[in-house]
Amino acid sequence: MIDIRRWWTASVLVLALLLTGWWLLPRLNRAATPVSLPSWPGASRTPPAPVPPPPPISATSAPVPVDLLTIPGKLPTRGTGKFGYAAGLGKILGTEGPVRRFRVAVERGGGEDVAVFAAQVVATLGDRRSWAGGGRLRLQRVDGGAKSDFTVYLATRDTAGRMCANGGVNIRVGGRPYTSCRSTGKVIVNLDRWRLSAKPYLNAKVPLTVYRQYVINHEVGHELGHHHQGCPKRGGPAPVMTQQTLALHGCTPNAWPRR
Repeated sequence: MIDIRRWWTASVLVLALLLTGWWLLPRLNRAATPVSLPSWPGASRTPPAPVPPPPPISATSAPVPVDLLTIPGKLPTRGTGKFGYAAGLGKILGTEGPVRRFRVAVERGGGEDVAVFAAQVVATLGDRRSWAGGGRLRLQRVDGGAKSDFTVYLATRDTAGRMCANGGVNIRVGGRPYTSCRSTGKVIVNLDRWRLSAKPYLNAKVPLTVYRQYVINHEVGHELGHHHQGCPKRGGPAPVMTQQTLALHGCTPNAWPRR
């Protein structure tokens, strides 16, 4: 026989549960709905990723603009006195004649990159207007640890002065090392001139890139046995072996031994 009191109690509990579920269900659905972010035309729902700043541009990390006359900024006058050498073996420059092999080195502490300097030296000496373009000799850059005929150095002013003086060459003007030089087996480019050019070129508004070509060709020319020359014709191009860093003597600037 059915117990009326138990049946009634169970019925009341079931009804209460149904009513509670009916009341909670829409509220739970609303709570589970994701909240939308406010939006406006052109707005992004996620913040943009930060853009890293561009790397600083220096004389060693970017090509020198073709119209630049001099590189501004602080210039070190003294380095460590020790050199880093360009690695690897370069191609032979020129088509005929004996091969002269050279290394390229940059003084540490001078703020210049040896690979960049080596590339500029090779580009100059490999030009058809340079020494290897005449068909009488060839040139090749070799590794810093390899046997070579000469080395092209880029040195700070004070180091260049000492190196040149040790080779018997005084490069001082006004009491400070000014020009570049060559001593036996060493072509020494003064960092001051490499960065700042020289007065005759600045007066003529000749770009720094051209002066650099001149100083490489001039000092390597000494290593190859060529001597200083004067100005053969006023208004004409100066021979590359003219001391154009100091004066043009009526000639116009010229960076090449051949034209």
